[in-house]
Amino acid sequence: MTENSAARMPTIVAVGSAVSIGVMTAIQARINGVLGVTLDDGILAGFVSFSVGLIALVVLLPLMPRARRGVAALWYGLRTRSIPFWMLLGGACGALTVSTQGLVAGALGVALFTVGVVAGQTLHGLVLDRIGFGPAGVVAVTPGRVIGGALVLVAVGISLGGDVLSQAPLWMLLLPFVAGVGIAWQSAANGRLAQRVQSPIVATFASFFGGAILLAVAAIVNIVVTGPPAPFPTEPWLYVGGLIGVVYILLGTFIVARIGVLLLGLGSVLGQLLTSAIIDLVWPAAAGPAVWQIITMVLVGLAAVFVAMPRRRRG
Repeated sequence: MTENSAARMPTIVAVGSAVSIGVMTAIQARINGVLGVTLDDGILAGFVSFSVGLIALVVLLPLMPRARRGVAALWYGLRTRSIPFWMLLGGACGALTVSTQGLVAGALGVALFTVGVVAGQTLHGLVLDRIGFGPAGVVAVTPGRVIGGALVLVAVGISLGGDVLSQAPLWMLLLPFVAGVGIAWQSAANGRLAQRVQSPIVATFASFFGGAILLAVAAIVNIVVTGPPAPFPTEPWLYVGGLIGVVYILLGTFIVARIGVLLLGLGSVLGQLLTSAIIDLVWPAAAGPAVWQIITMVLVGLAAVFVAMPRRRRG
Protein backbone atom coordinates (compact mmCIF):
# COMPACT_ATOMS: atom_id res chain seq x y z
CA MET A 1 0.00 0.00 0.00
CA THR A 2 1.42 3.36 -1.02
CA GLU A 3 0.32 7.00 -1.05
CA ASN A 4 -0.33 6.80 -4.80
CA SER A 5 -2.60 3.78 -4.46
CA ALA A 6 -4.49 5.58 -1.67
CA ALA A 7 -5.03 8.57 -3.97
CA ARG A 8 -6.52 6.28 -6.64
CA MET A 9 -8.89 4.57 -4.20
CA PRO A 10 -12.57 5.48 -4.82
CA THR A 11 -14.07 7.56 -2.03
CA ILE A 12 -16.82 5.00 -1.36
CA VAL A 13 -14.20 2.28 -0.85
CA ALA A 14 -12.15 4.50 1.45
CA VAL A 15 -15.22 5.41 3.52
CA GLY A 16 -16.20 1.72 3.68
CA SER A 17 -12.71 0.98 4.96
CA ALA A 18 -13.17 3.69 7.60
CA VAL A 19 -16.42 2.01 8.70
CA SER A 20 -14.57 -1.30 9.03
CA ILE A 21 -12.02 0.45 11.24
CA GLY A 22 -14.88 1.42 13.54
CA VAL A 23 -16.11 -2.16 13.63
CA MET A 24 -12.67 -3.36 14.70
CA THR A 25 -12.31 -0.54 17.22
CA ALA A 26 -15.58 -1.48 18.93
CA ILE A 27 -14.56 -5.13 19.16
CA GLN A 28 -11.14 -4.16 20.50
CA ALA A 29 -12.74 -1.84 23.07
CA ARG A 30 -14.85 -4.65 24.51
CA ILE A 31 -11.92 -7.11 24.53
CA ASN A 32 -9.57 -4.64 26.25
CA GLY A 33 -12.35 -3.53 28.57
CA VAL A 34 -13.02 -7.09 29.73
CA LEU A 35 -9.28 -7.72 30.08
CA GLY A 36 -8.95 -4.56 32.20
CA VAL A 37 -11.82 -5.63 34.47
CA THR A 38 -10.39 -9.16 34.76
CA LEU A 39 -6.91 -7.88 35.67
CA ASP A 40 -8.36 -5.04 37.76
CA ASP A 41 -5.81 -2.87 35.94
CA GLY A 42 -6.79 -1.01 32.76
CA ILE A 43 -3.27 0.32 32.14
CA LEU A 44 -1.76 -3.17 32.27
CA ALA A 45 -4.49 -4.36 29.90
CA GLY A 46 -3.45 -1.62 27.47
CA PHE A 47 0.20 -2.65 27.73
CA VAL A 48 -0.69 -6.28 27.02
CA SER A 49 -2.70 -5.21 23.96
CA PHE A 50 0.11 -3.05 22.58
CA SER A 51 2.75 -5.70 23.29
CA VAL A 52 0.86 -8.35 21.31
CA GLY A 53 0.53 -5.96 18.36
CA LEU A 54 4.19 -4.96 18.57
CA ILE A 55 5.35 -8.59 18.53
CA ALA A 56 3.20 -9.26 15.45
CA LEU A 57 4.76 -6.28 13.64
CA VAL A 58 8.30 -7.32 14.59
CA VAL A 59 7.60 -10.68 12.96
CA LEU A 60 6.06 -9.14 9.81
CA LEU A 61 8.48 -6.30 9.04
CA PRO A 62 11.52 -8.39 7.99
CA LEU A 63 9.34 -10.32 5.54
CA MET A 64 8.38 -7.22 3.51
CA PRO A 65 11.00 -5.50 1.30
CA ARG A 66 9.13 -2.17 1.27
CA ALA A 67 8.87 -2.30 5.05
CA ARG A 68 12.61 -2.91 5.39
CA ARG A 69 13.27 0.17 3.25
CA GLY A 70 10.80 2.10 5.39
CA VAL A 71 12.64 1.11 8.58
CA ALA A 72 15.89 2.34 7.02
CA ALA A 73 14.21 5.64 6.10
CA LEU A 74 12.82 5.98 9.62
CA TRP A 75 16.22 5.34 11.20
CA TYR A 76 17.90 7.83 8.87
CA GLY A 77 15.23 10.43 9.60
CA LEU A 78 15.67 10.01 13.33
CA ARG A 79 19.46 10.23 13.14
CA THR A 80 19.41 13.34 10.95
CA ARG A 81 16.39 14.82 12.77
CA SER A 82 14.62 15.24 9.45
CA ILE A 83 11.59 13.49 10.95
CA PRO A 84 10.09 15.81 13.58
CA PHE A 85 9.25 14.48 17.01
CA TRP A 86 5.52 15.14 16.73
CA MET A 87 5.24 12.55 13.94
CA LEU A 88 6.15 9.92 16.52
CA LEU A 89 3.37 10.86 18.95
CA GLY A 90 0.79 8.57 17.34
CA GLY A 91 1.90 5.84 19.73
CA ALA A 92 1.26 8.04 22.75
CA CYS A 93 -2.29 8.69 21.53
CA GLY A 94 -2.79 4.98 20.88
CA ALA A 95 -1.57 4.21 24.40
CA LEU A 96 -4.13 6.66 25.74
CA THR A 97 -6.88 4.99 23.72
CA VAL A 98 -6.24 1.41 24.83
CA SER A 99 -5.72 2.50 28.44
CA THR A 100 -9.07 4.28 28.37
CA GLN A 101 -10.67 1.16 26.89
CA GLY A 102 -9.23 -0.91 29.72
CA LEU A 103 -10.24 1.59 32.40
CA VAL A 104 -13.84 2.40 31.46
CA ALA A 105 -15.15 0.45 28.43
CA GLY A 106 -15.81 -2.68 30.48
CA ALA A 107 -18.00 -0.71 32.90
CA LEU A 108 -19.66 1.74 30.50
CA GLY A 109 -20.27 -0.65 27.64
CA VAL A 110 -18.99 -0.10 24.14
CA ALA A 111 -21.92 2.08 23.06
CA LEU A 112 -21.65 4.59 25.90
CA PHE A 113 -17.86 4.56 25.58
CA THR A 114 -18.30 5.45 21.90
CA VAL A 115 -20.32 8.56 22.78
CA GLY A 116 -17.29 10.35 24.19
CA VAL A 117 -15.06 9.10 21.39
CA VAL A 118 -17.49 10.46 18.80
CA ALA A 119 -17.31 13.99 20.20
CA GLY A 120 -13.53 13.97 20.55
CA GLN A 121 -12.86 12.57 17.08
CA THR A 122 -15.30 14.93 15.37
CA LEU A 123 -14.15 18.19 16.92
CA HIS A 124 -10.44 17.45 16.70
CA GLY A 125 -10.71 15.94 13.22
CA LEU A 126 -12.37 19.10 11.92
CA VAL A 127 -9.62 21.25 13.45
CA LEU A 128 -6.76 19.07 12.18
CA ASP A 129 -8.14 19.04 8.64
CA ARG A 130 -8.62 22.81 8.68
CA ILE A 131 -5.04 23.57 9.76
CA GLY A 132 -3.64 20.99 7.33
CA PHE A 133 -2.08 18.74 9.97
CA GLY A 134 -3.10 15.49 8.24
CA PRO A 135 -1.53 14.03 5.10
CA ALA A 136 -4.46 15.23 2.97
CA GLY A 137 -3.26 18.82 3.45
CA VAL A 138 -5.49 21.79 4.27
CA VAL A 139 -9.14 20.87 3.76
CA ALA A 140 -11.35 23.95 3.44
CA VAL A 141 -14.31 24.39 5.78
CA THR A 142 -17.29 23.76 3.50
CA PRO A 143 -20.99 23.86 4.42
CA GLY A 144 -21.10 20.06 4.15
CA ARG A 145 -18.30 19.63 6.69
CA VAL A 146 -19.90 22.12 9.09
CA ILE A 147 -23.29 20.40 8.79
CA GLY A 148 -21.67 17.00 9.19
CA GLY A 149 -19.83 18.02 12.35
CA ALA A 150 -22.97 19.64 13.76
CA LEU A 151 -25.04 16.50 13.13
CA VAL A 152 -22.54 14.39 15.03
CA LEU A 153 -22.61 16.75 18.01
CA VAL A 154 -26.42 16.67 17.96
CA ALA A 155 -26.21 12.87 18.00
CA VAL A 156 -23.89 13.04 21.01
CA GLY A 157 -26.34 15.35 22.79
CA ILE A 158 -29.22 12.94 22.13
CA SER A 159 -27.19 10.00 23.37
CA LEU A 160 -26.46 11.82 26.64
CA GLY A 161 -30.14 12.45 27.28
CA GLY A 162 -32.34 10.63 29.72
CA ASP A 163 -30.62 8.89 32.62
CA VAL A 164 -27.29 8.19 30.92
CA LEU A 165 -25.35 10.61 33.13
CA SER A 166 -26.87 9.03 36.23
CA GLN A 167 -25.58 5.61 35.16
CA ALA A 168 -21.93 6.62 35.10
CA PRO A 169 -19.77 9.35 36.69
CA LEU A 170 -18.77 12.30 34.53
CA TRP A 171 -15.07 11.40 34.53
CA MET A 172 -15.89 8.09 32.85
CA LEU A 173 -17.48 10.01 29.96
CA LEU A 174 -14.67 12.58 29.76
CA LEU A 175 -11.95 9.95 29.35
CA PRO A 176 -13.47 8.59 26.11
CA PHE A 177 -13.70 12.17 24.81
CA VAL A 178 -9.97 12.61 25.39
CA ALA A 179 -9.40 9.23 23.72
CA GLY A 180 -11.36 10.45 20.68
CA VAL A 181 -9.12 13.51 20.46
CA GLY A 182 -6.14 11.16 20.60
CA ILE A 183 -7.52 8.92 17.86
CA ALA A 184 -7.85 11.89 15.50
CA TRP A 185 -4.29 13.00 16.28
CA GLN A 186 -2.97 9.44 15.87
CA SER A 187 -4.54 9.11 12.41
CA ALA A 188 -3.02 12.40 11.26
CA ALA A 189 0.45 11.85 12.76
CA ASN A 190 0.71 8.26 11.51
CA GLY A 191 -0.43 9.35 8.05
CA ARG A 192 2.24 12.04 7.88
CA LEU A 193 4.92 9.62 9.07
CA ALA A 194 3.81 7.04 6.49
CA GLN A 195 4.24 9.68 3.78
CA ARG A 196 7.73 10.49 5.03
CA VAL A 197 9.01 6.90 5.17
CA GLN A 198 6.84 5.64 2.27
CA SER A 199 5.52 2.73 4.34
CA PRO A 200 2.23 2.63 6.31
CA ILE A 201 3.28 -0.52 8.19
CA VAL A 202 6.49 1.14 9.41
CA ALA A 203 4.46 4.10 10.67
CA THR A 204 2.20 1.59 12.45
CA PHE A 205 5.27 -0.10 13.96
CA ALA A 206 6.59 3.25 15.24
CA SER A 207 3.18 3.93 16.80
CA PHE A 208 3.10 0.59 18.58
CA PHE A 209 6.73 0.83 19.69
CA GLY A 210 6.29 4.25 21.28
CA GLY A 211 2.96 3.32 22.84
CA ALA A 212 4.31 0.09 24.32
CA ILE A 213 7.18 1.94 26.02
CA LEU A 214 4.84 4.52 27.55
CA LEU A 215 2.40 1.87 28.72
CA ALA A 216 5.20 -0.25 30.22
CA VAL A 217 6.34 2.69 32.35
CA ALA A 218 2.76 3.57 33.33
CA ALA A 219 1.94 -0.05 34.20
CA ILE A 220 5.03 -0.37 36.42
CA VAL A 221 4.21 2.86 38.26
CA ASN A 222 0.59 1.79 38.68
CA ILE A 223 1.58 -1.60 40.11
CA VAL A 224 4.02 0.04 42.55
CA VAL A 225 1.33 2.45 43.73
CA THR A 226 -1.77 0.22 43.78
CA GLY A 227 -0.29 -3.26 44.13
CA PRO A 228 -0.11 -6.29 41.83
CA PRO A 229 -2.94 -7.03 39.38
CA ALA A 230 -5.25 -10.01 39.47
CA PRO A 231 -3.97 -13.23 37.85
CA PHE A 232 -3.82 -13.17 34.06
CA PRO A 233 -6.85 -14.87 32.45
CA THR A 234 -6.39 -18.03 30.42
CA GLU A 235 -8.93 -17.23 27.68
CA PRO A 236 -6.93 -16.67 24.44
CA TRP A 237 -9.47 -14.24 22.94
CA LEU A 238 -8.66 -11.65 25.62
CA TYR A 239 -5.21 -11.20 24.07
CA VAL A 240 -6.16 -10.52 20.44
CA GLY A 241 -6.99 -6.83 20.94
CA GLY A 242 -3.47 -5.87 19.90
CA LEU A 243 -3.72 -7.82 16.65
CA ILE A 244 -6.98 -6.04 15.83
CA GLY A 245 -5.25 -2.75 16.59
CA VAL A 246 -2.47 -3.51 14.10
CA VAL A 247 -5.00 -4.04 11.32
CA TYR A 248 -7.10 -0.93 11.89
CA ILE A 249 -4.21 1.43 12.61
CA LEU A 250 -2.45 0.25 9.45
CA LEU A 251 -5.65 0.69 7.44
CA GLY A 252 -6.28 4.14 8.88
CA THR A 253 -2.71 5.22 8.16
CA PHE A 254 -3.26 4.20 4.53
CA ILE A 255 -6.62 5.84 3.83
CA VAL A 256 -6.33 9.09 5.84
CA ALA A 257 -4.41 10.67 2.95
CA ARG A 258 -7.40 9.94 0.70
CA ILE A 259 -10.34 11.16 2.79
CA GLY A 260 -8.88 13.35 5.55
CA VAL A 261 -9.02 13.07 9.33
CA LEU A 262 -12.65 14.14 9.82
CA LEU A 263 -14.24 11.79 7.27
CA LEU A 264 -12.03 8.93 8.47
CA GLY A 265 -13.27 9.63 11.98
CA LEU A 266 -16.94 9.80 10.97
CA GLY A 267 -16.77 6.54 9.02
CA SER A 268 -15.02 4.91 11.94
CA VAL A 269 -17.62 6.25 14.36
CA LEU A 270 -20.46 4.86 12.23
CA GLY A 271 -18.81 1.43 12.31
CA GLN A 272 -18.29 1.71 16.06
CA LEU A 273 -21.92 2.61 16.69
CA LEU A 274 -23.29 -0.21 14.55
CA THR A 275 -21.02 -2.78 16.16
CA SER A 276 -21.31 -1.47 19.72
CA ALA A 277 -25.10 -1.56 19.48
CA ILE A 278 -24.91 -5.25 18.58
CA ILE A 279 -22.27 -6.03 21.21
CA ASP A 280 -24.10 -4.27 24.03
CA LEU A 281 -27.39 -5.88 22.98
CA VAL A 282 -26.09 -9.44 23.18
CA TRP A 283 -23.49 -8.78 25.89
CA PRO A 284 -24.65 -5.91 28.14
CA ALA A 285 -22.14 -4.10 30.34
CA ALA A 286 -22.82 -2.50 33.72
CA ALA A 287 -24.19 0.73 32.23
CA GLY A 288 -26.22 -1.14 29.63
CA PRO A 289 -27.35 -0.16 26.11
CA ALA A 290 -29.77 2.67 25.39
CA VAL A 291 -32.59 3.29 22.90
CA TRP A 292 -30.87 6.36 21.39
CA GLN A 293 -28.46 4.30 19.35
CA ILE A 294 -30.57 4.05 16.18
CA ILE A 295 -31.10 7.83 16.09
CA THR A 296 -27.40 8.39 16.71
CA MET A 297 -26.37 6.03 13.91
CA VAL A 298 -28.74 7.73 11.44
CA LEU A 299 -27.35 11.17 12.28
CA VAL A 300 -23.74 10.02 12.01
CA GLY A 301 -24.51 8.35 8.68
CA LEU A 302 -25.99 11.61 7.36
CA ALA A 303 -22.97 13.48 8.69
CA ALA A 304 -20.63 11.21 6.76
CA VAL A 305 -22.63 11.86 3.58
CA PHE A 306 -22.37 15.63 4.02
CA VAL A 307 -18.63 15.51 4.75
CA ALA A 308 -18.03 13.20 1.76
CA MET A 309 -19.46 15.77 -0.63
CA PRO A 310 -16.88 17.27 -3.04
CA ARG A 311 -14.64 19.69 -1.23
CA ARG A 312 -11.89 22.14 -2.03
CA ARG A 313 -8.31 21.44 -1.00
CA ARG A 314 -5.36 23.68 -0.84
CA GLY A 315 -1.79 23.25 0.27
